[in-house]
Amino acid sequence: MTTQILKTPEADLAYDVHGPLPTAGGRPPLVMIGQPMDASGFTVLASYFTDRTVVTYDPRGLGRSTRKDGRTDHEPATQAADVHAVIEALGAGPVEMFASSGGAVTALALVAAYPNDVVTLVAHEPPLIPVLPDAQAAERARAGIREAYESKGWGAGMAAFIVMTSWKGEYIDDYFAQPAPDPAAFGMPTEDDGSRDDPLLSDASWAVSSYRPDVDALTAAPTRVVIAVGEESQDVFTGRTSVAAAELLGQQATVFPSHHGGFLGGEFGYAGQPEAFSRKLREVLDATG
Repeated sequence: MTTQILKTPEADLAYDVHGPLPTAGGRPPLVMIGQPMDASGFTVLASYFTDRTVVTYDPRGLGRSTRKDGRTDHEPATQAADVHAVIEALGAGPVEMFASSGGAVTALALVAAYPNDVVTLVAHEPPLIPVLPDAQAAERARAGIREAYESKGWGAGMAAFIVMTSWKGEYIDDYFAQPAPDPAAFGMPTEDDGSRDDPLLSDASWAVSSYRPDVDALTAAPTRVVIAVGEESQDVFTGRTSVAAAELLGQQATVFPSHHGGFLGGEFGYAGQPEAFSRKLREVLDATG
C-alpha cells in the first residue's frame, strides 16, 4: 500500500493505493468511499480484493484529509469534486466504485457531475431523506438527533441516532411520542465532554442526507448504477431510502448480506459479514462484463 496526499486549493486529500498502477489484468481501480467514515473503515473489505488495485480515501476534514476552505459542512457536490480530483490523479481512466452511506451520496453526485469517471457504481444504503414519502417527518427525526447532541452531548446524540436509524417504517406519531433514550442503555457515556463537532450528530452533514439525486443526469450517464441495500436494513431508515432511490432510477435495490455496516469486520464494534459481503460485491461488479 502507498499513501498519497493530493493538494488542492481547498483541501489536502489523503488516499491509499492498495496494489499496482497501472492495474494488473486491465481491470480499472476499485475505489471505496464512505462518509463520514474514512479509509480505515474499508481495511477488511479491501483485504478480500487483493487481486484488484483498491483505492480508499479520507473525505476532506475527516481522518488525514485537512481542509483549507474554512468550512465544516459536508456538501455532496464538493465531496464529488474531491473524488473526481483523486480519480484524475490516479491516471488510470474510469474506475469501479463501491460507496457506502454518505459516500454513496457523494458517489451519486459524482456520476451526475462527472459521468465519465465511473464504469460501475455500487451505491450502498445512501441516506437520502428527500426520496422518502415521509420526508418531512424524517427531517424532524433528524433534527431530534441534533437537539439531543446540542443539549446533552455525544452520548445522548448517539443514542438518538441509533433510535432513529433502527426505527422500522415511517416516522409516525408513535416515534415522536417516545421518551428520550438513555445513552447508558446503548453503552454510551452519559457525561457530556463539551464537544459539539461530530459530523454525524451535528448539522454539518445535513447537506448529505438532504441531497436529492439528479435522476436525469444519472440515467443519462454511461455509468452502471446499482443501488444496494442490506438484507437486515430493508424496513429501517437507510433501507427505505435505498429502495426508494432504486425505484427513482427504475430498478430494484440489490440485496447484500448483513446491515448498514455489513462490510465491516468489527473495527468499530459494529461487525457485519465482510466475507459474504465481498462475495456479493464481486458478483455484482463482475456482472458488468
